[in-house]
Amino acid sequence: MSHVPDDAAAFHDLLTVHPRLTALVLAPDGRRLIASVESIDEEGTGHASGLWEIDPSGQDESRPVARSSAGDVDPAFTADGTLLFLSDRESRDCAGDEPERAGTSLWALPESGEAQLVARHPGGISAFAVAARADAVAYTGDLLPGAADTEAYAAFRRQRAKTMINAALYEHTATDVWGAALGPDEPHTFVLRSEGPAVNAGSQGLAGTEDMAVCPDGSLVAYTRSATGGAPDTNAVVVADAATGAPRRTFSRPGHQYYRPVFTADGSTLVCQRQREETYDTAWRVTLVAFDLGSGEETDLLAEFDNWPWPGRAVLSPIPGDTTMWFTGDERGHCPVFRRDADGTITRLTASGAYTSLCVTPDGTTLYALRSAIDSPPRAVRLDAGTPDQQPDVLQAPGGLLQLPGTLTEVRARADDGFPLRAWLALPEGASPDRPAPLLVVPHGGPQASWSAWTWSWNPWPFAARGYAVLLPDPALSTGYGQRMQERGRGQYGGRPYGDVIALTDAALARGDLDTTRTAFAGWSYGGYLANCAATRTDRFKAIVSAAGMWNPEALQADSDLHAYFRKIFGDPRTRRERYEADSPHYHAERMTTPMLIVHGGKDHRVPMGQALSLHSDLRRLGVPVGLLHFPGEGHTVGAPHHIRLMYRTVLNFLDHHVLGQEWRRPPLL
Repeated sequence: MSHVPDDAAAFHDLLTVHPRLTALVLAPDGRRLIASVESIDEEGTGHASGLWEIDPSGQDESRPVARSSAGDVDPAFTADGTLLFLSDRESRDCAGDEPERAGTSLWALPESGEAQLVARHPGGISAFAVAARADAVAYTGDLLPGAADTEAYAAFRRQRAKTMINAALYEHTATDVWGAALGPDEPHTFVLRSEGPAVNAGSQGLAGTEDMAVCPDGSLVAYTRSATGGAPDTNAVVVADAATGAPRRTFSRPGHQYYRPVFTADGSTLVCQRQREETYDTAWRVTLVAFDLGSGEETDLLAEFDNWPWPGRAVLSPIPGDTTMWFTGDERGHCPVFRRDADGTITRLTASGAYTSLCVTPDGTTLYALRSAIDSPPRAVRLDAGTPDQQPDVLQAPGGLLQLPGTLTEVRARADDGFPLRAWLALPEGASPDRPAPLLVVPHGGPQASWSAWTWSWNPWPFAARGYAVLLPDPALSTGYGQRMQERGRGQYGGRPYGDVIALTDAALARGDLDTTRTAFAGWSYGGYLANCAATRTDRFKAIVSAAGMWNPEALQADSDLHAYFRKIFGDPRTRRERYEADSPHYHAERMTTPMLIVHGGKDHRVPMGQALSLHSDLRRLGVPVGLLHFPGEGHTVGAPHHIRLMYRTVLNFLDHHVLGQEWRRPPLL
């Protein structure tokens, strides 16, 4: 197997600059299909979004949307076929002396004519939703506490900018989430109709998720309001009058959270994803529910469906009276499209791949979507809306297939409780019994997740290009294997999931084309935690990479944006210490001997930087070879293209040094 040095031809460099399809929308009449595409910017340090016209028939080449420009993003169609999108055009054109205008605005682009400004909001608009058959749009914009309306908010912003105040006062709310600090601005839902100013329909909460939907006739708007400090595991769905902003109904259930609301075509029902997160005594559970807007009754639509409608939004039939819906959900290393008929019958429509961004034609007979897989970046495809286990028709769009440096296969094993396990295995070119490849084991993050789709960060193919086989295991707590997979891993973060990873590793190494003497372990987030577990439990691996991984769960609770979530799972450390003592790697630091590379973002609020610093200190104290790759401006994930490229290069050189015995090559500019 060939070794690719650090140069512009390395696969991770090609991966970094590859166009990314991120969204797909269909016009109400089914004639136009628009894709949102991210491309590397001129500096190579970020992505520039753009809108592309895709031929729904698949006959013609795709092309940029006429009169669109770089930075246009999040397309959607109005009822009359006008294309709406978010853009910072106005901010780029102004001189910067109007802070209340800064940010992203809502624009309209008719099929003929120039783009026109639809709505602006002080500080910008972050998301929007449209009515299917009416001239109404809802959008998310911030307000400061104490600001009665947008004019007062604009004045607040000017005064804060003038006095250089950036402080926030938190009262019964979250302070941070994922990779960013929250506040002091609080997202609200606004509704803009054909006549009159935008109406404030209420706050989404400081940690609002921008989840909105507008009733097809434009009379109602629905949005989710984030959990509060008093009930951190419970949010609410608010249905408000679109003309006045007055609430009509509020739906909530203790211990549950609702996401991705969508109205049925006749406007009588609201469908949402409902999640019950893991607690000390119960496993995660996700389903789709329907709220009857007349009676308020809630109905579980997938009570007999063993997997989850995860992670996308359900798509409902556009025909009034037809309750057919389509959704996606992980299933054994794939994320198929499923159809639910009015009688509750569920049909799997796709045999392989992972699907997102579903769209349905006006007659309900055809679906469009983005399809990816472990061995394929997202591509625009067309599906029949009712045929089981079909292969889609691929449409012409940016971001086509890369030439991969290897092949994909599967590994299967039995867990210690007899549960059937599986993993993807990316094999480099030339791997054979005569030339066995070194193995890199990479469990996914989550832990409620699955290796089913293409990923731009921690993608297996840069490692395969370097000659490594990459095992992508789905252990206990993975999605797509039914509720038993959740139950068997509940309360055992470092127990059964770690054992499943090792069982799959042993099964992979039983192959003749893998080298049992040259193995490594790498993971991000929950996978980073499992990497830390491996460091304290075995010396079988030549090198370990821990990215954004938990080291001390008890300390994490005090700092993480999900402190209440982790406490529900592990218990109060002052009174229930069993799980901390069983599953905290830091208690066994003295067992570590394997060289480690730690990767962490300085703005990570999910697994704060202190976890990496503590692990780094322990390794240095024990004299274990260790490196810390710190990205001060990154959050829980490394997102900037030049940082992703640098991360791959550093990790690959670290593995080459410790697994293959090559001379250490410090990446340039580090």
